[in-house]
Order: sequence, then structure tokens, then C-alpha cells
Amino acid sequence: MISRQQNDDQSAPPRVPEGRRVYAIGDIHGRDDLVRRLHRRIGEDAAQATNGADGDELAKVVVYLGDYIDRGPGSCEVVDLLLDTPLQGFEAVHLKGNHEEFLLRFWEDGSLVEAWLSNGGLDTLRSYGVEFLDLGLSGDFLAEVRRRLRQALPPRHLDFFQSLARWHVEGDYLFVHAGLRPGVPLDQQKDQDLFWIRHEFLNSGADFGRVVVHGHTISPEGDMAPNRIGIDTGAYYSGRLTCLVLEGATRRFIHT
Repeated sequence: MISRQQNDDQSAPPRVPEGRRVYAIGDIHGRDDLVRRLHRRIGEDAAQATNGADGDELAKVVVYLGDYIDRGPGSCEVVDLLLDTPLQGFEAVHLKGNHEEFLLRFWEDGSLVEAWLSNGGLDTLRSYGVEFLDLGLSGDFLAEVRRRLRQALPPRHLDFFQSLARWHVEGDYLFVHAGLRPGVPLDQQKDQDLFWIRHEFLNSGADFGRVVVHGHTISPEGDMAPNRIGIDTGAYYSGRLTCLVLEGATRRFIHT
């Protein structure tokens, strides 16, 4: 079990640390238009924040749950936006999703390419200006696509993808892209589960030690259970990008 840092009263509701407001954003999938819209709404929301009980300014944190790329038309634009126009006055945490893993595996050794291209990778390649004829998945064709991607991907984008975090903790909440393997300590969780797990995690009633905030699996309005909160609302086709706002023991949503 993952150790939980909580008050002695185990029945107390989960909380983020005092003096902090956390905004967690679900799977973006190449919808830079929705990120811009959601950033504006988050900025307006944060502007209404009052100082903490000690009079200090409230610290604001934004956690992105991964899957910045693929499926939508603006993968390159999403990364540019996050690097060039981040939310001012916010600590930003960028987590890694399985779609970033797709890209990095293709970049590094050419693996997982069929799964990537059939799950939105073609949209990312086009976003970076990698155009090609439909020649099929021959070895020569894939080698050429990989060569073109290596030429087209800006070094700072590669740095961004390679620096993404596996998880993040804020008080009684743990943020991760897909979920956790039940019964496995956090420091022993495998990337395969952190980035890809579904049913074993979603169907589990296990106490993970913290409430797990995750994306990866789509639900129209968000999916709230006692041990987890899913906030992937299928932005790339629904137009609904979701942000979970946590402060003290409160929870609420902001949507596009």
C-alpha cells in the first residue's frame, strides 16, 4: 500500500496542502484551441482566489496529465503553447502519457509504430510537417518517416517529451496519466501501468493510499469514485477539455 500522509482522523476527507490550489487538466490530444480557452478560464478563476489564512498569497499549481499529442490537429501547437505561453504565476507540472511514450519509442528505436500510427500518430506527424504518401508499413517507408520526424521535431520539444514526470503528489492526491496497479507500492509501479493500465485499476476498490487523479480513459462528464477521479472527457472529438480544481477539501470542475 502507498503510504498516505493524512491527519490522525482517517475519516477526514482528502485534502491538498494548505495555501495551495491545484488545477489538473485531462488529456489534450492536439487541441491547442481548447487549451487556450481553458487557460483563460483557469486564469479568471485563479484571479478570484483570496489569500490563505496566514495572509500569504495562495500558491497555484497546474498539473497536466499527459497525452498532449495525437488525434487532434495541433500537437506541435500544444507543445509550443505550453512552453511559450504558460499560465503566469503558476507552478506547472507536466506528466507523461502513453501517446508521448509512443512518440519516444518511435524516435528511439522505431518500435510501437503500427500502434502509434493507428492511434493518432499520423495527426502528430502532419502537425510537425511530416507529409508522406500512403505507401503502407514497409520497412523503408517507416525508416523515411522516422528520418523526417527526427529532422522536423524541434530539440526543445524532444527535451519536453523526455523530461515529463511519471507522477505527482499534492497532499492526499496522486496525479498520474492512466492509473496504478493495485497492491503495488508507488516506487515499484511499472511504466506500462502508469501510462497504459485500464480495467485492473478502474474496476478496483483498493485503497491506493491517496486519491488517484488520472486521465487516459474517457468518460463524458468525468468519473469520480472513492479512490480515484478520472478527467479525460475526450477533448479531441467532444470539444470538452476538463480541469479538476482542488483546494483544501473542496473539489470542482472547469470545462471548455
